[in-house]
Amino acid sequence: MDNIRRFETVNDYNLFNNNKTLHPLVSVVDLSMASPRTGSAMYFGFYTVFLKDVVCGDLVYGKQTYDYQEGTLVFLAPGQVAGVNSSGEMYQPKGYALVFHPDLIHGTSLGKHIHEYTFFGYESREALHLSDRERQIIVDCFSKISYELEHGVDKHSKRLVVSNIELFLNYCVRFYDRQFITRDNVHRGTLEMFEKVLNDYIDSNKPQEIGFPSVAYCAAELNISPNYFGDLVKKETGKTAQEYIQFKLIEAAKEKLFDQSKTVSQIADELGFKYPQHFTRLFKQRVGQTPNEFRSLN
Repeated sequence: MDNIRRFETVNDYNLFNNNKTLHPLVSVVDLSMASPRTGSAMYFGFYTVFLKDVVCGDLVYGKQTYDYQEGTLVFLAPGQVAGVNSSGEMYQPKGYALVFHPDLIHGTSLGKHIHEYTFFGYESREALHLSDRERQIIVDCFSKISYELEHGVDKHSKRLVVSNIELFLNYCVRFYDRQFITRDNVHRGTLEMFEKVLNDYIDSNKPQEIGFPSVAYCAAELNISPNYFGDLVKKETGKTAQEYIQFKLIEAAKEKLFDQSKTVSQIADELGFKYPQHFTRLFKQRVGQTPNEFRSLN
């Protein structure tokens, strides 16, 4: 895993897996055609989605191992490094990889909205686990893309290929929503830990030392990616992670305002606000009253 194989182009990855390049910017790669190999780290200069069919080594992203089993989808954005840890043993890759270069989607609807598919920023233990029916739908999407590539390039090709990639990604949004629900117990535990992280942070000196907690800080404390964390909080609470953090800060502020010995500026400082007017503005937005108005009425 020390030496990194670099794949800058779709053709690079096709050659590595003994697949033909039918289009320079997109491919559905049949991994079973690849030669047996040992695990290695790999850099991808394009969007990559793996569909794993059989157990053949653990996919590693950063320092973490994916929860990556048969019927699992994993998403990588351009510039990410992942790999397979086969413990030095030879293995035969199986399954499929959908790869497409950012240049393919420039100027398209998908290009404008690709950032909304936040699972390209998910990390370890955040893969999408498919039911048999869901897997069949995904394979069907891959088949339609393959058909267009094998059909030969014409004036309709790009639009149809990109449309089918977008359809595939929209199915993945639906399936991730299902996964958030079916793993509700796991996620509820994550939210409980999130509450504890926030409470411990607010009760410490960290707000005064480094400011109020960021989404990235909370996600790191929970050992999950900011994107997955944000999507989880939104689906479970109806608030964005940032809104939820602000909600907790305002609740803490309300409690502190009952202490008449502290000024509003002191409370703002204790909660990590660099400027008291920022605290007052946020409090008014969330509560409908200024801190002083809230204090006088309570």
